[in-house]
Amino acid sequence: MTMKAALLAGSAAIALSLAPGLAQAQAQDTAALEARIAQLEAQLNELKAAVQTSRTEQTVQHQAVAQDIIRIEQAQAAAPPAPAPAAPSDGFRVGNNTLKFGGFVKADYSLSSYSGGDPANGDLMRDFYLPGAIPVGGADEGAAADFNARQTRFWLTSDGAIGGHRVGTRVEMDFQVLPGAGDQRTTSPSNLSLRRAFVTIDNWLFGQEWTNFQNIGVLPETADYIGPSEGTVFARQAQIRYTRGPFSISVENPETTLTTFNTGARIIADDNSLPDVTARYAVVRPWGEASISGIVRQLAYETTGVGAIDESTTGWGVSAAAKIKIGSTDDLRIMLSGGEGIGRYVGLNFTNDAVLTSTGRLEAIPLTAGFAAYRRVWSPQWRSNFIYSFQNVDNDAAIVTLATNKSAYSVRGNLIWSPVTALDFGAELSFGERELENGLSGDMTRLTLFAKYGF
Repeated sequence: MTMKAALLAGSAAIALSLAPGLAQAQAQDTAALEARIAQLEAQLNELKAAVQTSRTEQTVQHQAVAQDIIRIEQAQAAAPPAPAPAAPSDGFRVGNNTLKFGGFVKADYSLSSYSGGDPANGDLMRDFYLPGAIPVGGADEGAAADFNARQTRFWLTSDGAIGGHRVGTRVEMDFQVLPGAGDQRTTSPSNLSLRRAFVTIDNWLFGQEWTNFQNIGVLPETADYIGPSEGTVFARQAQIRYTRGPFSISVENPETTLTTFNTGARIIADDNSLPDVTARYAVVRPWGEASISGIVRQLAYETTGVGAIDESTTGWGVSAAAKIKIGSTDDLRIMLSGGEGIGRYVGLNFTNDAVLTSTGRLEAIPLTAGFAAYRRVWSPQWRSNFIYSFQNVDNDAAIVTLATNKSAYSVRGNLIWSPVTALDFGAELSFGERELENGLSGDMTRLTLFAKYGF
């Protein structure tokens, strides 16, 4: 046997001896692999079962939620929804209410000359035109200068929907009231004063507001606190008012002011048992706006002891007002009022409501008052107002003193510059005169400069 043949024979023998072991190892590896595959298949089947169970549970939950949504929508449809409050363009939201804050800061400088003597320091006549306080019978003095910022004003309002009702409030204050007689020596203090405070619920108003007998929409723009004071219906007081469309009616706080027999002294009676009742009808048209209002009121006075008085009579009044557009920017504003027993409502109580007769009876005092104002816009930044105002009182000369107010009138003109929005600078020249029943009179001439910024 050759060497090559011997080697081949040896290799074959070795291979035959190893074959059974290799076959056994291969068989073991195949079995392990098959077991691993079976285990993975079992885990996969378990995962599939879990996923299927989860899907089934989610389907049941979605069906339950859908049923709840249907029930909620059905419940909402069964009850009328509350009106949603309008989204505020300004202000800030607190609960169901939108709150807004605003007002203005105003500084005045006036130079006044009186023919019948200067009012005392701290007199309201030095701050604004009060026709019943124009001095009469005194000595003519030089011009008096006054600076103040008491017309500064601020207000807070709320507006919201509560329980299906529209509810709003307003609180407005200024600093027009002086503490005591006033003090200009050191700090020039002023007291915070309530102007308006009311709540509105749908068409109802409860609280202190301008009297329904007045149309504030026709008041002209003036440097003075009021302007045409003697010819204007002007009062703020507590009331209950109902408004529906152009019509409004109110019951308001009553008060009677009296002139004593043949003395001219004023009595604030505070004896009314019935409220003042007012009604107003107002319209707005492309040409402007107009209103007519009326008032009926009880005038009462009661005393005790010797010569006790327990009397009452009726007062009434009518007021018509309008603002008429002239061209694209100008307008004419007018008011005419008259009646008996409405003295405290017109001209800042220039005359009283009634006078006591010699027998202790009440006699209502008739009056006529009004104003006319023309507003001229020269340019977007410049404008003027020209105003005439008057009041005439028909006193019974047999029962009033000759020192009783008979009439008053005033004229004024102003020029106002607004360089930017909400900022005004102005100058106003005014003249007013008061006349008594005895023919004596006094007048006031005033130049007012002011700066005002609204916010």
